[in-house]
Amino acid sequence: MTSLKIIVVCLALANVFYFLWTHGIAEPQPVPVTADAVPGPTLKLVSEVPEAQREPPAESGAESSGAPDASGASAALPASAAKRCITVGPFRDVAEAAHAASILRAGGYDPRQRVVDGDVWAGVWVYLPLPGAAGASEALLSKLKSAGIDDALEMPGPGEGSVISLGLYSEQKRAQTRVAQARALGLKPEMTDRKRTGNVYWVDIDQGAGDASLNPARLQGDAGRISRLEIQPCDTGQASP
Repeated sequence: MTSLKIIVVCLALANVFYFLWTHGIAEPQPVPVTADAVPGPTLKLVSEVPEAQREPPAESGAESSGAPDASGASAALPASAAKRCITVGPFRDVAEAAHAASILRAGGYDPRQRVVDGDVWAGVWVYLPLPGAAGASEALLSKLKSAGIDDALEMPGPGEGSVISLGLYSEQKRAQTRVAQARALGLKPEMTDRKRTGNVYWVDIDQGAGDASLNPARLQGDAGRISRLEIQPCDTGQASP
C-alpha cells in the first residue's frame, strides 16, 4: 500500500509540472547567442554624438582657397581678376604714341610702346575724277588755278586712270573746306582714306574685366585731327611685333 501511494504522488507531481510547462509558467531556458546574432553599429545624427567624439569639419579644397593642389599647381584666379592685353594704334609717329601713353598712364594703366612695320592712316585724300576727253586735264587744272586752288596736280588715282589731286588732309575741317571750294565751281570731288607703309607705333596695356572701355578718340593728339585709331587684342597679326 505504501508503494502505491508513492507512485500516485509521483504521477500527480508529474502532471502538475507538465501543466505548468505547457502554459509558459515555468522559466524558459536562455537561448545561446552566436556571433551572427550580434547587431552591427547604428547610424547617429551629429547632434547625438558627444562633442569630444565629433570629427573636425573637412577643410575647403584648393579651388576655393587658391592653395596649391596635389600636383603643386596653384588654383586659377576668379574670372573677375583675370586681365587681357589689348593694344591701341596705329600711331603715325613716336610723339603721338607718347601722348596716348601719357593719357593711359594717368588713367592707372601701365602702357608699353612698340614700333612695328605696317600700314598707317595718312589722311583724307580729296580728288577729282578726270573725264575721258582729250585735254580735259589741262582745262580742269586751269579752272582750278583761276579759282585760287593752285596746289592741284594730276596723279594716279585710287582705281585705274589718273585724277586731279586736291590735297591730303589730316583734319576734317580742312578737307570739307576744299570739297566746298570744288563744288562751288560746279565740280564733283570725291574723298577716300590714304595710308602709308613704314614704321607705325602701338601702345599695349593690360585691362581687367571690370575696367571701363577705352575711347580711341580721347588718345589722339590734336583735337581737330581725324582719328583712325583701333583697339585690338595683343595677339592679332597687325599688332604683333
